[in-house]
Amino acid sequence: MTHTKSIFSKIIKNIDITFYIAILYLLFIGITAIYSASSNLDNPTKYITTQFIALSIGAAGMLFLAGFSYQYYKHFGKLIYILSCVLLVSVLIFGTQHKGTKGWFDLPFFSFQPVEITKIMLILSLAAFIDKHWNEISKLSIFVKTLGLTLGHFILIMLQPDFSSTLSYFPVTLVLLYVAGARLTHLFAVILYGSLAVFIPLLVTFFKLQPELLETNKLINFFVTASTNWHKAAIILGVIILIIILIKWFLNKLRIPIGWAYPVIFLSIILAGSFSSIAVNKYLKEYQRKRLIVFLKPEIDSRGAGYNIIQSKIAIGSGKFSGKKFFKGTQTQLGFLPEQRTDFIFSVIGEEGGYVLAQLTILFYFLFIWRALVVAKQARDRFGSLVAMGIATMFAFYAIINLGMVMGLMPVTGLPLLLLSYGGSSMLSSMFAIGILISIHIRRFY
Repeated sequence: MTHTKSIFSKIIKNIDITFYIAILYLLFIGITAIYSASSNLDNPTKYITTQFIALSIGAAGMLFLAGFSYQYYKHFGKLIYILSCVLLVSVLIFGTQHKGTKGWFDLPFFSFQPVEITKIMLILSLAAFIDKHWNEISKLSIFVKTLGLTLGHFILIMLQPDFSSTLSYFPVTLVLLYVAGARLTHLFAVILYGSLAVFIPLLVTFFKLQPELLETNKLINFFVTASTNWHKAAIILGVIILIIILIKWFLNKLRIPIGWAYPVIFLSIILAGSFSSIAVNKYLKEYQRKRLIVFLKPEIDSRGAGYNIIQSKIAIGSGKFSGKKFFKGTQTQLGFLPEQRTDFIFSVIGEEGGYVLAQLTILFYFLFIWRALVVAKQARDRFGSLVAMGIATMFAFYAIINLGMVMGLMPVTGLPLLLLSYGGSSMLSSMFAIGILISIHIRRFY
């Protein structure tokens, strides 16, 4: 009891009003939207009750973690990482399958998705490792080891398979490496590799959804069929090598000397990314590839993968300036809006709350992330700053992708809007992350 009072007094003494108001607003508007989106069901209180329970447990965990000194995590970085891997391996062995993904523990009274907790554990592990090797982060060996920690989680999660849950891992890792002073060439190499590995199969899928382009454009047809034809792939590789040689020759003529190491490394990255795209293509399901692509042109599959985006845009647009009021949105209440309690919760807010409430929600999310970045800046030590930066990046990435997704500006990835979307596991992890941020904030002077 005394400990709890001590934590409350520290929080009140170091209160960041903007930070807490933003959190309370996001939680309130999220629960209101979830209840409205569930009101047309036979048991409308089911989802809101589950969300309240998760929020209550999360709030208790938040207070506990706020009272627990974050600096202890630095000394147990390896153990935290091992435990996170054990969780991910355990769910592959003992977990149950939901929607084709074996990523859940079905317990007597609730289901739990461990990947939501392991992403916080990875941030703590990465921060501890980078802090320990701060002066060596420019070395390629340390850079690769840091990526290796993330890659370990990535592989285990892809075995479930759960592609959407891995999306935030590399942005968080790259931001932490950038903050730590990693070489830009190393970061560029990783970004180029990841882009090739992901976008090659998506680009192929995009053109396959438009057979008329394949029939009329021989060049596009050649590139698309090269993904399954080794002879055409070899021709493309030969052209790339020729272009690299010509660029080097041209730079030499301009008296800009450049050794062969950079062209060889660049070519190696292209090859590695291209071969990895084969693995990505294997693990990505057909509907996932379509969902990631059709945001560019949803009408090419309007009754399939493009349906979600079309309905979401209709819902947000129909809300106009002041909205249709909660419990009165036609797209939401008549069930036209898909995944309205989870992935598309912002569409509910846009339809029923209108432009005003939608913009207010974006504003408060911005304020929350801004104050999280302030926590990172004001942290008393490097480790605390890295942890806060990692958490802020995670929230920012989820928000950007989800908001872009529901407005048709980004692919449908299945990422929720943290603190607003329905989901017990994501609510718990979000509240735990906030608890760690508070722990860093209230200890910034001592």
